[in-house]
Amino acid sequence: MKIFAIGDLHLPGGDMKPMDVFGPHWENHFERISEDWRARVTDEDIVLIPGDISWAMQLTDALEDLRRIAALPGRILILRGNHDYWWSSLTQLRCSLPPNMHAVQNDAYDAGDVVFCGTRGWMIPPSAMSGAAESKGQISQDEKIYRREALRLEMSLKAAQRIAAGRPVFAMMHYPPLLPECARTGTAFTRLLTEYGAARCVYGHLHGPSVQRGYNGLYNGVQYDLVSCDALRFALMDVSL
Repeated sequence: MKIFAIGDLHLPGGDMKPMDVFGPHWENHFERISEDWRARVTDEDIVLIPGDISWAMQLTDALEDLRRIAALPGRILILRGNHDYWWSSLTQLRCSLPPNMHAVQNDAYDAGDVVFCGTRGWMIPPSAMSGAAESKGQISQDEKIYRREALRLEMSLKAAQRIAAGRPVFAMMHYPPLLPECARTGTAFTRLLTEYGAARCVYGHLHGPSVQRGYNGLYNGVQYDLVSCDALRFALMDVSL
């Protein structure tokens, strides 16, 4: 079993929203991804998609995009991104997904050789970058969401740890859990991923010039990989151990 990852597919969601408005390199991007996918992925492999899957606003509109992805080989694990407004009820979503597709949300998925978990994450607030906690009564909204998402990541990692029994744990996040400017102090996300022994964490969200801010490499025992599709030039990344 191989493990691949690619995020931020930004499929049209029924509105035929062209991605080439963000640059000519986005032209026919899903066709290029699909060609690479079919050439490299088998039905025994896993493909991770950490968020921003479809521009749809409702699940009924996103299903066409999800089925296009599910028509490709492999077992496909999806995670919610900040633009996936169609993702509301997890129970309804899981009941609607094709058989080879599974939604991960603050929990874990046992794939046999590897256990996968994940949560959306959030923007890293300035307090986390400086290492100084915000004073009580002055906590920003971003800080509150950041802390909530850290709790959700811990819940997901605990779920993975309960079933892993020594097997590797991979985490998916949509937002970057680490940026170069906070590598000195780390973040709540990186501390949890190290504490619970995750082997790898893939994430997306960054595009264009922001790709340069992505952290790729080993940090406190965890391998981090930015896998937004334009950062990968629209080809899947092999993240197998």
